[in-house]
Amino acid sequence: MAKIAFILLCHKDAPGVIAQARRLTASGDFVSIHFDGRADPTAHAAIRAALNDNPSVTFAQRRHKCGWGEWSLVAATLEAVRAAVAAFPTASHFYMLSGDCMPIKSAEYAHGFLDAEDCDYIENFDFLTSDWIKTGLKEERLIYRFWFNERTQTRLYYASLTIQQRLGLTRKVPADIRVMIGSQWWCLRRQTVEKVLEFCDARRDVLRFFATTWIPDETFFQTLVPHLVPRNEIRARTLTYLIFTDYGMPVTFYNDQYDLLLRQDYLFARKISPEALELRARLGELWTAEGVHFPTSNEATGLFRFLTGRGRVGRRFAPRFWETEGSLGRNNSLLLVVSKKWHIAKRLTEAIRQHTDIPAVDYLFNEDEAHLPDLGGVEKTVEKRQRHRRALLRLLFAQFGQNRLVICLDPSALDLIQDFLGDKADTRLLLIESLFDDDYLRGHIERVGLAGRNVDPEVVERLLPTVRRDLLYEAERLRDMEFARFHVISPARDMAANAGELAKFLDIAPDVAHDLAATEHLFSD
Repeated sequence: MAKIAFILLCHKDAPGVIAQARRLTASGDFVSIHFDGRADPTAHAAIRAALNDNPSVTFAQRRHKCGWGEWSLVAATLEAVRAAVAAFPTASHFYMLSGDCMPIKSAEYAHGFLDAEDCDYIENFDFLTSDWIKTGLKEERLIYRFWFNERTQTRLYYASLTIQQRLGLTRKVPADIRVMIGSQWWCLRRQTVEKVLEFCDARRDVLRFFATTWIPDETFFQTLVPHLVPRNEIRARTLTYLIFTDYGMPVTFYNDQYDLLLRQDYLFARKISPEALELRARLGELWTAEGVHFPTSNEATGLFRFLTGRGRVGRRFAPRFWETEGSLGRNNSLLLVVSKKWHIAKRLTEAIRQHTDIPAVDYLFNEDEAHLPDLGGVEKTVEKRQRHRRALLRLLFAQFGQNRLVICLDPSALDLIQDFLGDKADTRLLLIESLFDDDYLRGHIERVGLAGRNVDPEVVERLLPTVRRDLLYEAERLRDMEFARFHVISPARDMAANAGELAKFLDIAPDVAHDLAATEHLFSD
């Protein structure tokens, strides 16, 4: 059976560290602790005093003063790893943890999970070609030398970087390694850890290189493991669950998220709030539990993005500077068909193309295929269309040679709707009301990634009320804004009422509007 040596990096909360070490070792596992050299010495002394008599706990021989983004974090990890390798010869796996991490599975489950497959778990994506780095320095992290900390020595950090850039003082990556990047939270087999330590002893040039890169805790182990271990023995993932916000900050978990965390396909999670005492207590008890069934859904990340990705109401995308004066034209009419059920809106636009001469495109800001003509490349990707939305619409008016244009929008795109309705053009909105039964919501949950196809039905049932409220709220927000040219069609209304709304929305004859309203299966799912 797997026996885990946890590599615990911490810098505060002595009682929490002590409790975590006792909890992890009670399951027959081991803990190797590195307590930050900058931290309170009395806290370190308290930890040593409380755990010195525990044979399953060891300490790094040297305490490094750690700084965010510095080599010191890797050096501290290596110290704790060396101590663990020497102290625990029966450890089969080495698992990186922080003081903010807590188990979200039982020890029984974790051991069985690691026994099931002989492999290493560490994210490793190509440093230069992947999009793992979202903002800030990228190649510069490697080709320049970083001796100062950006957060605590800001002026020296940027002065040093600027001087190197101006003088062209670049360097090369060691020729025989391919730099990879990923999360610092890994779980490696004993033989892999031993290979890494042997490599460190033999290749001091590689250590010197990484020692002056920026944020090496995201690249050092992530580079060495694929260099030393066959690819088929590596799973490019972490076993520690974490979410980052749009601003690059880790999301913190609280007392009411116990069930959510347990449903994620991970063994540990960070960051658990220090104030979430109830959550910490329940997760601590979970680690020692036996016979617990863990249905996984992995909906937490999707749910977080679903509920936060809308941004501040109406402010998700601010107008670009080149668009602030870019009116669509006073003589043009932009006709917005807004529907959560895209297939219904597409049936209507198809009918508009068949029965009228009004050009109609589909969800041009959501889907690549939206019945767009060739516009010289600006229409090729959804990202380009978002970035140049007004320019795109002006091109469409010109391309079709018409002063009317129908486009489809999702009701969640409130920023776009407000932007267009505030234009000098004659902009109108047609809301297609939708009925959201449970079958539709289940499909929607799967489509947006809140839960996978094979997830436990209980998980989906718990999500249904939240998702239904959110979808209904989108339509209510539009109604509450009281737009001047606001029209509604609905499966709950009779055909005559829907035809009347379509006639006013499109400025078409009543008989043509009747043909549109009579479109076969218009509101069907």
